[in-house]
Amino acid sequence: MRIVLVANAASGAFAYGVTPDAIRARLRATGLDLAAEPDETLPLPDRLRAALHTEGVAAVAVAGGDGTLNCAAGLLAGSGVALGILPFGTMNLLAKDLGIPLDLDGAIAVLAAGQTRAVDVGYVNGHLFLINSVLGMPARMVRHREMFRGRRLGVSALLRLAAATLRHLGPYPRLSTVISEGGRRTRLRVRLLAVINNDYAEGPGKILERSQVDGGELTLYIARRLSPWRLARLALGFGLGRWRDGVGLERRGATRFAVSARRGALRVMNDGEVRLIAPPLRYRLMPRALTVIVAEPTR
Repeated sequence: MRIVLVANAASGAFAYGVTPDAIRARLRATGLDLAAEPDETLPLPDRLRAALHTEGVAAVAVAGGDGTLNCAAGLLAGSGVALGILPFGTMNLLAKDLGIPLDLDGAIAVLAAGQTRAVDVGYVNGHLFLINSVLGMPARMVRHREMFRGRRLGVSALLRLAAATLRHLGPYPRLSTVISEGGRRTRLRVRLLAVINNDYAEGPGKILERSQVDGGELTLYIARRLSPWRLARLALGFGLGRWRDGVGLERRGATRFAVSARRGALRVMNDGEVRLIAPPLRYRLMPRALTVIVAEPTR
């Protein structure tokens, strides 16, 4: 199988000493047919586009986090070229959902095996998301995370991040929205609206882990209020493996719907990366639109 490696050296795990050259050496050692990587001075989307159009390529192996994989999937979905995952992010949620090892050698072994699977892809106004799309307070808070990207988080850094989070809990206003689905319109004022590609699982240790990746449905989680007390209960529910039915958290399924708001643009966080999108936000699911390389059949 001929592959092209695209490494996003800005991803968090690259701060710990692994280099793109070291990854290439390990890939070649497995016997993979590794084509030349596109010009590393180009912006990431241009490098991914060039990789996709490399002659004879069967897969683009991406070393990065969930945001980098989101960028790659936006180009690879529907192309017939598979996405290979080398987890180098902070959360690596997609890799966990697909059962891909988080260590480099294990992830490379998955690439070498070359088994593929088609997974669902979500879209909002043409922008892709593989895991989730979030509006409200978390999308505003993500800018604090950027201050610490690629750095080891000591006690003082964690305290500053926690303080920034707490500052948002009181004054952050609720978002007035109208959700339209199947001819029904619902007016809501929310602190958080999360759209999940399929749904999250429950169970001890399953934090933000999806129950399946090709179930053909979107799931909405709505929090109209999000006080420190509700957050504490939610965190406890995560620890116990029972949180979906927690107080103040609404859940509903859909395949397509729209979110309207009287704003020129909404801050939307897709797979951890924030962008401004003009409403109405039109959400839809494309079943099994992306081919990924996996270790074995998963959920």
